[in-house]
Amino acid sequence: MKAKFLLPMMCMLPMVANAAIPYRVEQVKMPAPETPTGLDSEAYARTRRFYVGGMYNFAMWQDFTDENDISISGKNTSGVEAFAGLRIYDTFRIEANYVRTDAKWNDLSFTGDTFFVNAIWDARIDNIYRLFRSQMIVPYVGVGAGLSWNSASDGVKLDNKIAPVAAALAGISIEFSSIFALDFGYRYFYMFDPKAEGITDLNPTAHQFRAGARISF
Repeated sequence: MKAKFLLPMMCMLPMVANAAIPYRVEQVKMPAPETPTGLDSEAYARTRRFYVGGMYNFAMWQDFTDENDISISGKNTSGVEAFAGLRIYDTFRIEANYVRTDAKWNDLSFTGDTFFVNAIWDARIDNIYRLFRSQMIVPYVGVGAGLSWNSASDGVKLDNKIAPVAAALAGISIEFSSIFALDFGYRYFYMFDPKAEGITDLNPTAHQFRAGARISF
């Protein structure tokens, strides 16, 4: 009789043993969000995202001869400009630029309110800059495009009072701190034909030398 109950009891032992093992809940930890270390591509841009500034502009307007052999000689002029910028990365920024254009050739002259949007690349040396968070001399290059609202003097008529403009930029910033910097640069200025009366296909161009200051915040 005892043997009859012994075999079923032995078969139930594994089930009883498994029931005695407590259940274990395994926690899967999700990756923690990465905290900026100060060594990433926005180490400087994150703390000084915006900037404003102003510059003095010395422009050398180029000579021009149209298809009818009418020649005009460019003169040197000076003006001022203001800008405001947004840093996307430590090495790339977008800048809005206002330039008071003053152009002269012989008896022809006109002034304009010129607005650019510039894309600028800063040549920061990553391995040095990100270790010490400081690079005093920062070369840069850039390109720009915009519009100019022009008016001519001496009774000269402009058929296109609003003309597209383009630019190529290069220069050096001297950063005395993360807040204050001096800018020294060159800009090649090109204006599409404003259709000045008496001159065919006039495209005002100038070599412009610029100096100014920038404040970041």
